[in-house]
Amino acid sequence: MSENSHFFAHLARMKLIQRWPLMHNVRTENVQEHSLQVGMVAHALALIKNRFFDGNLNADRIATLALFHDVSEVITGDLPTPIKYSNPAIKEEYKKIEKMAEHQLIEMAPEVFREDYAKLIDGQHHSEDEAFIVKAADILCAYLKTLEELNAGNQEFKLAKKRLDRILKDYHSPEVDYFLTRYVPSFSLSLDEITQDDHHE
Repeated sequence: MSENSHFFAHLARMKLIQRWPLMHNVRTENVQEHSLQVGMVAHALALIKNRFFDGNLNADRIATLALFHDVSEVITGDLPTPIKYSNPAIKEEYKKIEKMAEHQLIEMAPEVFREDYAKLIDGQHHSEDEAFIVKAADILCAYLKTLEELNAGNQEFKLAKKRLDRILKDYHSPEVDYFLTRYVPSFSLSLDEITQDDHHE
């Protein structure tokens, strides 16, 4: 019989952690819903890479890695980007804190499954391609959030959109560019526009 574990109760608290805490939001976003979207976008990026750009990725594994990419925040909270990247020393120290939080969570996992969760949470078990796809999906989803806020008239996200747009372009990633070109424009449309029959335009 496996021992009791607080691991899953901790993961359930992802929904309590708000993203973009220093900025006015028309609609708040929590880490749990963000992680679901990152999982979906990462899965799509992996499929795009495999289908069109000679990739050989396990899209299902990448989607799962993405679901777990921010779990350390149930311990650390979400440190706002302007603070996290304000100088190299803070960035380096926060990386250490994140790593400690990840290991703390892994130690909470039921012992019988600990190795399985370590492979999802600890980045040393992720290939370079897997890590890139998850990171790119994370940035893409942040970019989509800026579009959502700007479309709602919230100019607070104007500079964030420019910064994220530059990061995405600097990747020079064919799968990211494919997603940006083919799928991102729809996020600036209304419900009526994305549900109308294309054949009757």
